[in-house]
Amino acid sequence: MTARTGAETIANGIALRIAAAGCFSIMAAVLKLASLDGVGAPEMLFYRAFFGLPVVLIWVLSRPDGLKALTTRRPWAHVGRSALGIASILCVFQTLTLLPLADATTLSFTAPVFATLLSFLILKEAIGPRRWAAVDLGFVGVIIVMRPGAGNHAVPLVGIGFGLAAAVLTAAVTITLRQLRDTEHVAAIVFWFFVASSIVGAILLPFVGHWRSPQILALLIASGVVGGLAQLFMTASLQKAPVAVVAPFDYLQIIGAVIFGWWLLHTPPSLNTLAGAALIASSGLYTAWREHVRRKDSLIQPTSPPV
Repeated sequence: MTARTGAETIANGIALRIAAAGCFSIMAAVLKLASLDGVGAPEMLFYRAFFGLPVVLIWVLSRPDGLKALTTRRPWAHVGRSALGIASILCVFQTLTLLPLADATTLSFTAPVFATLLSFLILKEAIGPRRWAAVDLGFVGVIIVMRPGAGNHAVPLVGIGFGLAAAVLTAAVTITLRQLRDTEHVAAIVFWFFVASSIVGAILLPFVGHWRSPQILALLIASGVVGGLAQLFMTASLQKAPVAVVAPFDYLQIIGAVIFGWWLLHTPPSLNTLAGAALIASSGLYTAWREHVRRKDSLIQPTSPPV
């Protein structure tokens, strides 16, 4: 591969990641609009998964290995990963129903902070002082977003709770994915998660679902299609460029949430939201960069100290 070809491949990876961030932003905005009509998190789970599944299946069939990529040697590992992922998505969607779009999206990006904590507690990874400082910075950002002492303008604590629970569960999913990717094809991980989400959503739908107007139904179907595309763009970006290169572009979702929240919902972001988002994004970006440096150094010096 020439230098020019390599640069073009990385540029394609970045473009795909930006497309993924855009799709995730649209999905969140569409679901927020649906929540104004009383659509709850379990309904969102079903429509997002069920109508995203055909998109994922088309992608699987278009690959050289086709349906063979869906075979698994660790079905129970997929069950555990799916359980964590479904719980995470339900918390994410519940957060969307309770908080302004920008605040809900910002809180979701505390996941790298919790991933650092879980890697320390569960995987016993050594965490250096600079990464601990990044964790502290992320929590300061959360406190600012919460707007303590702001009276009627404070963010509802129950919404904050669901947002942070979603981030913790997302971090736990990250830990399980590290282990699954050693033996499982990425297509299998994505496909079976969508299948599990569709099944759980279908089970919950008779108890919490309601007949929806054609407009709301269209929004829910769109959330599934756009969410499926977002998943595929994100996966494809990792095949074109290293995660350390493309991951920073995920934070464009915060900008998308601010724009859509202001434009569609007439909810301008508060200064606290913008300041907290800046700190949380800085924490996540620094953590991703140090993780990249640590892994790169470990290839040269396996006993290098934690950073």
